[in-house]
Amino acid sequence: MARNYSSSEVRAFQRKYQEMYAKFRQLDSLEVQCLTQINTATGKIASGGSNEILQTIPVDELSRYRKGLRVKSLHDAGLHTVADVMRANLYQISAINGVSPEGAQEIKQIAQQLADTAQEGIRICLSADEKTPESTALITALARYRQIEPAVDAAARFRRQYDGALSRAIAAAKPASGGLRWLFASSGKKDAADQACATLAQILSDKNILPVEKAIDAVGRVHYITPNTAWEDFTRDPIAYVNLLETIEPDRVGSGEGVYGLPEELSESVADVELDLTGLRCTLRRYQEWGVKYAVAQKRILLGDEMGLGKTVQAIAVMVHLRNKGATHFAVVCPASVLTNWCREILKHSDLGVIKVHGNGKELALQQWLKQGGVAVTTYETTAVFELSEDFRLTMLTVDEAHYIKNPSARRTGNVKKLCAHAQRLLFMTGTALENRVEEMATLIAILNPEVSKTIRPMLSLSSAPRFRDAVAPVYYRRKREDVLTELPELVESCEWCDLLPEEKKIYKEAIAEQNFMAARRVSWNVDNLDDSSKARRLLEIVEDAREQERKVLIFSFFLDTVAKIAALLGDSCMEPITGSVSPARRQEIIDEFDKAPAGACLAAQIQSGGTGLNIQSASVVILCEPQLKPSIENQAISRAYRMGQARSVLVYRLLCDDTVDERIMQLLETKQNEFDAFADESKAADDTLELDNAAISDIMQAEQKAQEADTKA
Repeated sequence: MARNYSSSEVRAFQRKYQEMYAKFRQLDSLEVQCLTQINTATGKIASGGSNEILQTIPVDELSRYRKGLRVKSLHDAGLHTVADVMRANLYQISAINGVSPEGAQEIKQIAQQLADTAQEGIRICLSADEKTPESTALITALARYRQIEPAVDAAARFRRQYDGALSRAIAAAKPASGGLRWLFASSGKKDAADQACATLAQILSDKNILPVEKAIDAVGRVHYITPNTAWEDFTRDPIAYVNLLETIEPDRVGSGEGVYGLPEELSESVADVELDLTGLRCTLRRYQEWGVKYAVAQKRILLGDEMGLGKTVQAIAVMVHLRNKGATHFAVVCPASVLTNWCREILKHSDLGVIKVHGNGKELALQQWLKQGGVAVTTYETTAVFELSEDFRLTMLTVDEAHYIKNPSARRTGNVKKLCAHAQRLLFMTGTALENRVEEMATLIAILNPEVSKTIRPMLSLSSAPRFRDAVAPVYYRRKREDVLTELPELVESCEWCDLLPEEKKIYKEAIAEQNFMAARRVSWNVDNLDDSSKARRLLEIVEDAREQERKVLIFSFFLDTVAKIAALLGDSCMEPITGSVSPARRQEIIDEFDKAPAGACLAAQIQSGGTGLNIQSASVVILCEPQLKPSIENQAISRAYRMGQARSVLVYRLLCDDTVDERIMQLLETKQNEFDAFADESKAADDTLELDNAAISDIMQAEQKAQEADTKA
């Protein structure tokens, strides 16, 4: 029979096959090498952390596990902690007076059990400020794996699709590889060989081979990755490193818990959800994926994850999954300050279409969304224009900062509730849903699930709180930052107490005498010349230290005039301030400029405008110019920098003046925050508002006035 492929063409197919699979084997070997380096590095870090724990456990604890153990003999031999026992070998322990070889073996086994238990709980924190030999080895190994990962993925896809067909075709094509083989082959083998050659030609075509070869060729650059280049890459994209580490070593990152506090029956139904995230342009952390599954399974929920855990990305992922199941219309309602940020995040992290329904063209944009679908992003105020036909249904409405609608009588609450009536699914999001009273949380839940709201209302008292958590679990879900972001660098908070200088002391006394609380709150910043301000002097020192450490600085104040003074004080190193008069679009532009600015750059903002909804991980120093009247305001501001994606430790400085209202506000808020933390972070809430009310403010001013009168008499 006539041949469609010459012997030389068949041998070329064989060479290409052999060369490619030789590259695959080299790639497999390199992958194993990189994974081994990662495993070894994480093991050393975990071992070091375990040793620190064992160093705190006295050797006396071993007697709990072995009766009759002569602890004094171990102490006399210099073994005072379990860590000391781990460092000693069997011979050294058995040589101790009164310890037999069998006893030494048992002592080592008990110590090893304690070491294993300690090591299981070790979570790895990666920080560009902690470049230890162990963390550098891990970062370098992860950087090298990131370099080969595209090739590993490309090779895996190719092999999954073609491995079997290729090996069969190579075997069947042998008769066509030489003249004599072809000559003596049967007609059936010749037909099979010819068909096999056609298969080889198709599979080994440039279309299939070139992408894989290109990815593998890039692997060669792995040898150019040094510890310095690895740390630089980590600083640019820490989330990618954490995601990769979590994939390879899932028990070393995050909480190590799959269900994150949900009741067993509910967690089983959540686990059964299979997500289709085709079109999502980012990798979800495990806890985020679980949050997405929870939202899909429960349909109408309040996601109360603490700030910085990526609630926005979880909402986008839910929309992507539902779009992949056939959904067409989604809507997001958010504060105007984060409108632009929402649009950018959706476009950045997904292939969903976005239509901004806001401003002069809002009616036209609304009609465009109704016709073509996608995600309509709007503000609370603009929801008034959403006049929808009774039969119109959108798949999911996301309400960001949902505590904005906790007041049932507010107009925006009514407008959002009207929009909710058209939504098949609801996703309310807030890190501060429990900010004030439990009754307000119940009001939000009543919109989502009236039956759950009825169930929990009799449980709103403090004594019923344990039952309350389980009852609210089908609707309300909250994870704390320290529970799931164990890899976050350290948050270091410090109170910077300043002594009043003569001029600011004079102005402060006048404010107290006049019972002017707002003037008293501006203590140190309300002098005419900031040279006379103790807080300004300390701020300049902090900014200078940050510049030397190549850090960027966020500065927050409640007062517009304070922000303006600070911007003028810092000059060119300070970006355009973010205040209430700056449009949402311009706010995002300022943040983009700040992100690109060199180390030492500062961004000053009114805490009400720049302290919520914005992501500013490029900053790692936060300065609070005066204490706020409720802790959540400060927590939100700090969370602009201390959130997932932060590569450095975050330093928070509270500027406070001694013997002033600053001190009394801090004392009161600390008491209230402690009460709130005891309940709210466990899906419960304190009965009282955290915000200082007029009575508390009056008490502060009277106490200050009495203190000044006493000081004058003295």
